Amino acid sequence: MKYLWPLPLLLAFLAAAALTQAAEKPPEKPLRSYQHLWTDENGVSHIARCPVSNFFLKSMSPPAGPQWQNPMAPQTATLMMTVQPRHWNGAWHPDPKPQWIIPLKGRWWVRAMDGTRVEMGPGDILFGEDQDVHPMADGPYKGKKGHDAGNVGDDEVTLLVIQSANPPEINKPCRYH
Repeated sequence: MKYLWPLPLLLAFLAAAALTQAAEKPPEKPLRSYQHLWTDENGVSHIARCPVSNFFLKSMSPPAGPQWQNPMAPQTATLMMTVQPRHWNGAWHPDPKPQWIIPLKGRWWVRAMDGTRVEMGPGDILFGEDQDVHPMADGPYKGKKGHDAGNVGDDEVTLLVIQSANPPEINKPCRYH
């Protein structure tokens, strides 16, 4: 004799089985990225898009659920928020220190000495490490050093800046994974 399940009971059973299977399968490891403004051995700045993938799943404070983490080595840093006025122009300059820059509001752009230009908005990340640059000897950026930057559009831009006390490293694009 065949047994026929009532449709609502069958759907509930299938949903419970799917939830059980999903609970047993660990979530997929995330892949994120940041822009790295770095300096080569000739003192020229470049921008590279760098993957961040060394995440592990752990609770930051039990009983909170686990979340993907990728901590950096401990270091001394200064945390600040900056607001660039409307139509701000950064002109050519090196970053004062190695620093993480995260736009919170508005959009801004950065151009390296090699001509690479990126635009960033809320949630994007840039690691500025162009302290050891030298003025360009020729080309369209002759005499310029570091990077050029400015706001996109007519709004002010709010940035979260984390300046590291660690010295910059030369010729190491994408050194944080």
